[in-house]
Amino acid sequence: MARRFVSIWFPHLMTDWLIRCRPALRQEAFVLAIPDHGRMIVTAASRTAQLQGITKGMAVADARALIGTLQVIDDKPGQSNRILNALGEWAIRFTPVTATDPPDGLLLEVTGCAHLWGGEEVYLEEIVTRLTHIGYQVRAGMADTIGAAWAIPRFGQTPAVIPAGEQMAALMDMPPAALRLESAICERLMKLGLRQAGSFIGMPRTVLRRRFGREMLLRLDQFTGLEDEVIQPLLPVEPYQERLPCLEPIVTGTGIEIALRRLLETLCQRLSQEEKGLRSAVLKCYKVDGAIEQLEIGTGHPSHNTNHLFKLFESKIPTIKPDLGIELFVLEAPKVEDVRPLQETFWNAAGGLEDVSIAELIDRLEGKTGKGTVHRYLPAEHHWPEWSVKPVVSLHEKTDTSWRTDRRRPIQLLSRPEPIEVAAPIPDYPPMHFRYKGKVHKVKKADGPERIESEWWLQQGQHRDYYVVEDDTGSRYWLFRLGHYTGDKPHAWFIHGFFA
Repeated sequence: MARRFVSIWFPHLMTDWLIRCRPALRQEAFVLAIPDHGRMIVTAASRTAQLQGITKGMAVADARALIGTLQVIDDKPGQSNRILNALGEWAIRFTPVTATDPPDGLLLEVTGCAHLWGGEEVYLEEIVTRLTHIGYQVRAGMADTIGAAWAIPRFGQTPAVIPAGEQMAALMDMPPAALRLESAICERLMKLGLRQAGSFIGMPRTVLRRRFGREMLLRLDQFTGLEDEVIQPLLPVEPYQERLPCLEPIVTGTGIEIALRRLLETLCQRLSQEEKGLRSAVLKCYKVDGAIEQLEIGTGHPSHNTNHLFKLFESKIPTIKPDLGIELFVLEAPKVEDVRPLQETFWNAAGGLEDVSIAELIDRLEGKTGKGTVHRYLPAEHHWPEWSVKPVVSLHEKTDTSWRTDRRRPIQLLSRPEPIEVAAPIPDYPPMHFRYKGKVHKVKKADGPERIESEWWLQQGQHRDYYVVEDDTGSRYWLFRLGHYTGDKPHAWFIHGFFA
């Protein structure tokens, strides 16, 4: 299939944008200007101002001499690029590959897209109509090459579609500037009387290179397709992406669910065939008013289970506001991983971390409570309690260290021990009572001490003597005294955990 490109030209980009923002300017004569060597220079003029002789590059003082009521608006650096970026993102509803063409254009690669609108002419007309409806004067063209598509709106009849392979014929009657040549080369050609491309395009290539340089041949080859030319997409196209344009705008939650399920079925079928699963997915909804809404989900393991992924999205669908309607749905999988094959057995095993339903349950819980609210820990080879566990991400990660079960350990361990005030009958005895967060706890029962020391190669420090104590309400705590008792300073006591 031959590649096809669309070039969109906005002859009055900045002034059209200002009128959209400030409708009161529609019939007014105004210009945008920037300071240059101590004077203000016009960078863009409204159509009303142009009809009265105002042109780009004119000094504002001269323009005001022509129009006494001329409004002058400061032109912000980089504003046109920001507008083009926004228009490029808007145009993604017509093709996934869009790029800006500064200072006043867009480039789209539309290979394989036009048939969704019923043909290239209808497709191009729809783009122009939609942009005109939102307030921009637009000229557009479609061709096999970027060079030909760029020339049509600026020097040809628009909107126009050059049939495949016929860009050379379209070039014959166009001026040299249609080849995107430097102004110096165009002026030289005009002085020689070569006012149309057809008057020099048949000359020997050696002559053209000698008289006008290598740029002339490069631009000719790019126009005709002998030299490949690519565009840099405004947004990278995800390798795993599915699109669903709508014949009529979708305005109901049921319609969104149907579209989402259809996209998931297509994407998951592809992932299954490639033995892959997605770890994250993004649903983008392009609305008629130009706004974009999106939903994101993540999974704890690679998945291509359509029903499971739909459930993760389902609770978030009510947050989408269709407004005037959604005309395009795009489902992307930015993160994809290989799916681990499951061991087949002759019996049904219950439970276990290898059970896919465990991972799917965690995905649903995190979908409702937030990412990172469900944790998994494995034992680590350290003596210090707060270092003896480590968080892990995958359900499949294993360790050679076993959980310690020969000693009682609290069900809740503080991430960092907190100091408490303790009264003990003699230095090496458990406390009689302790104060924690302003509350005094009277100790009824105590068990200990259990001495725990840190590994000498990790930290040089004092040992800990741990006690399990129970207060008069029946609550049990894990306390420790830090270091040996010395008569010249008081003991340091800490609370480290809570028992069930």
